[in-house]
Amino acid sequence: MRILRVRAIARKEFIQVWRDPFSLAMAFLMPVILLIIFGYAITLDVENLSTIVYDQDRSSLSRDLISRFRESGYFSIVEAVEKPEDIDLRLDGGKARVSIWIPEDFSRKVRMGRPVQLQVIVDGSDSNTATIAQGYVAAIGERFGQSLAGDRGRVSIDARIRVWYNPELKSKNFIVPGLIAVIMAVVVALLSSLTIAREWERGTMEQLISTPVKTPELILGKLIPYFLIGLVDTAVSVAMTVWVFQVPLRGSVLLLFGLSGVFLFGGLCQGILISTIAGTQILASQMAMLSTFLPALLLSGFMFAIANMPEPLQIITYVLPARYFVSVVKGIFLKGSGLGMLTLEAVFLILFGVVLFAAANRKFKKRIP
Repeated sequence: MRILRVRAIARKEFIQVWRDPFSLAMAFLMPVILLIIFGYAITLDVENLSTIVYDQDRSSLSRDLISRFRESGYFSIVEAVEKPEDIDLRLDGGKARVSIWIPEDFSRKVRMGRPVQLQVIVDGSDSNTATIAQGYVAAIGERFGQSLAGDRGRVSIDARIRVWYNPELKSKNFIVPGLIAVIMAVVVALLSSLTIAREWERGTMEQLISTPVKTPELILGKLIPYFLIGLVDTAVSVAMTVWVFQVPLRGSVLLLFGLSGVFLFGGLCQGILISTIAGTQILASQMAMLSTFLPALLLSGFMFAIANMPEPLQIITYVLPARYFVSVVKGIFLKGSGLGMLTLEAVFLILFGVVLFAAANRKFKKRIP
């Protein structure tokens, strides 16, 4: 392998990318746009749930309970209804997600120390939001009861809970780092998937075939520009994650970029292999999107726990590089994991890159079909 040949192919590809506005936009704008859209749009935090209250008791205690719901930040009291029929109307019309019905004997039972029941109706059309809202209601009700009972409300078991890695339980802290893996998987495969197909469509592949450039030199020369672009995109994504989304970066930046480089190499080789198989840019881009975006989004553990998936899907995730890179990014960002804790992920990413490079090298033939 001759370095001069690789450098010549890389220089040619750099010029081609620089003269192509579509490739430039895809390379530098697409990661930023995707990160902003997904970073702000995808959230599992539940706040300001529109809530209506039907207070039959109208006492100081009932008003105190309502204020606790309002001050929690999880519930936004939008209306105090006057009759039970209004509850159905508001929930059916989508004007409220939660309704709280305080019975007329609420304060009397509280003062007598008797059990009190509240009727809370939660809109279950969004099951995740409904489940979280139920937990908030239960917690507020329990704290309200304990504040009234004083010492008698204490229990014998005092569980002191401490959340590690994400103490504020902000969903963006684990969603946004995972987005870096998803976006990089899509961008690098999509960019490199157009390279070989573009040469065939423009009629320049015949000229490359007639040169003494060998297949590994051609593939490496085409990978280098997109590898550097991928590193720039990674740097921009990491900077946005830290400074725009305020996600803490507790681990080594060098380790993050080192393993990102390994992941980018495998993704680029995947794109080259797709480009060789597809033959046309349209088909190559479609194959790249289908083989990267959906698996990275749904099967990498980015949003959905792999342990909760059906066993056949869990088996499939073992061959997805995004699964391991998501673990790498989340581990370095949130846990401050070192290389010793990410050895398995690093080994698999290296193996994936080597296998895909060998497959692309074997599939590409320096001859006119």
